[in-house]
Amino acid sequence: MAASDLSADAARLVARALLDIDAVHCRADEPYTLTSGLASPVYVDCRRVISYPRARKLIIGLMAAKLARTVGVEAFDAVAGGETAGIPYAAWLAEDMGLPMLYVRKKPKGFGRNAQIEGAMADGARVLLVEDLATDGGSKLRFAEALREAGGSCAHAVVVFYYGIFGNAPAVLADAGLSLHHLATWWDVLEVSRKDGRFDPATLDTVEAFLKAPLDWSRAHGGVGELASGAR
Repeated sequence: MAASDLSADAARLVARALLDIDAVHCRADEPYTLTSGLASPVYVDCRRVISYPRARKLIIGLMAAKLARTVGVEAFDAVAGGETAGIPYAAWLAEDMGLPMLYVRKKPKGFGRNAQIEGAMADGARVLLVEDLATDGGSKLRFAEALREAGGSCAHAVVVFYYGIFGNAPAVLADAGLSLHHLATWWDVLEVSRKDGRFDPATLDTVEAFLKAPLDWSRAHGGVGELASGAR
């Protein structure tokens, strides 16, 4: 099977797993307000995976396989989770890949060693950054910079879910020396939802309208019309 076929199949599997554990929520009549201020008819809760061992095992296995296929099996010396949602994913992935695990605070803790990186990281270690999801990827840059300032090398980040609706995000990250890898996007969830009849057609039509023009949709429904950089 071609790599593109493997990625597409993995995306559908992850989308279906998230739907199966009720991690995907649609509310067209009363939009969600995301951290960025964006109004959205959809919300994904990847933290919910911690309570579902079978979904967790599937997702981590697919994540490890994708990284081995696209980056290499010996590409990393450690795995770091971003505070807080990335920490359990980093622990599971580090165990699967047989690597040390770290975690990165959003900012130094302000007392004691004033550490921002927790765990033992060798100078020059090639560190894989792990989080649950990404919108524009801004927080990934901050975590990667913290790892670099602490003496590590961070050129790759991986997430379970990438919004996939803000087209400049990969280029912005690439310009900062960070490649973003992901398993599934909202487009994959929409495809599986339509195929499986997960939500009514009118709701899915609303979701598609949002995905095609998220900022316009948000503005029309009381949210921000411009996404500030650095959200997630």
